[in-house]
Amino acid sequence: MTADLVIAGLGPAGRALAFRAAAGGLEVTAVDPRPERAWRATYAAWADELPGWLPATAVAARVETPSAWTVREHRIARPYRVLDTAALQRALPLDRVRVVTGRAVDVDRTGVTLADGETLRGRCVVDARGLPPAPGRAQQTAFGLVVDARSAAAALDGQEAWFMDWRRDNGTDRGDAPSFLYAVPVGPGRVLLEETCLVGRPALVLPELEGRLRARLAARGVELSGAEPAEHVRFAVEGPRRRRGGPVGFGARGGLMHPATGYAVATALSAADPVVAAVRAGRDPDRVLWTPTARTVAALRARGLAVLLGLGGENAAEFFAAFFELPVDRQRAYLSGRDDPAGVAAAMWSLFGSVPPALRRTILRSMI
Repeated sequence: MTADLVIAGLGPAGRALAFRAAAGGLEVTAVDPRPERAWRATYAAWADELPGWLPATAVAARVETPSAWTVREHRIARPYRVLDTAALQRALPLDRVRVVTGRAVDVDRTGVTLADGETLRGRCVVDARGLPPAPGRAQQTAFGLVVDARSAAAALDGQEAWFMDWRRDNGTDRGDAPSFLYAVPVGPGRVLLEETCLVGRPALVLPELEGRLRARLAARGVELSGAEPAEHVRFAVEGPRRRRGGPVGFGARGGLMHPATGYAVATALSAADPVVAAVRAGRDPDRVLWTPTARTVAALRARGLAVLLGLGGENAAEFFAAFFELPVDRQRAYLSGRDDPAGVAAAMWSLFGSVPPALRRTILRSMI
């Protein structure tokens, strides 16, 4: 049996693609070791990144004006959405998909071979198995606690949310590797307070981040009961090299993750329909996903990742102060989308021109 589309991996990217492909009339087979495992991570996106077909029920919280604190406070005039992870999973039903429980050991252009020897054949094969951490790849790490909103108010300091809070009340000194507080509502009466290492090679380890978070919350007078659910985050932000003649990569496995932020889910949700349209038309989805424009954007953002990896603790807050002073359209060009290389380059050039000379020299060294 040869399906129109075979997908390895049923995380958010693979499941979204399977759902949209089946809804578009394709015969879809999807394989995963645990197809119905409940997702536990917190996913979020800028409101303008989410596709129109995603139901409103998949959104847990709406933040109309998120804030950032660098060396001063910034208000970001761009609405932000925190997704309801369980509702997102329910919004991507697999009732029209042939689901196979198994572990893929080989994925190539024509099929997926399972650990038991079975091979699932398809006209198009997509590898959406996610991107596990690997030595040498830059990673993002974070440790968070879900706190009741009343207790979290002291950390929010009157803001709807902190997209980034770089203040040093987490027990660190200027020479330490930097981390920031990410604080967002995740549903009625609940707030995620998360200490985040944006990128590192290697990234900060989770026990270090937990210690920093607890120090920060204690400094702000946040009272904890000890029963707060914890969130552990560790993933690579650098994708594998694309193999010529290999399967179509999708989601983080296909390089759709933003290398400087780690955001990937909204991009995968929005990219699902163009991939489905290509399969329906008998075209190569790689040509849809990786246009010359998209490749240019990816190369520019890879340079941005190199800059972030080269920033020390004394420079991170100043760097992001310059970023959040950019017009919101330039912030959006750098953070979102894959079709505006001129906008990405303009954002990078504007930021470079606005930072102090010493930081400019640091940026240049990181790009050599």
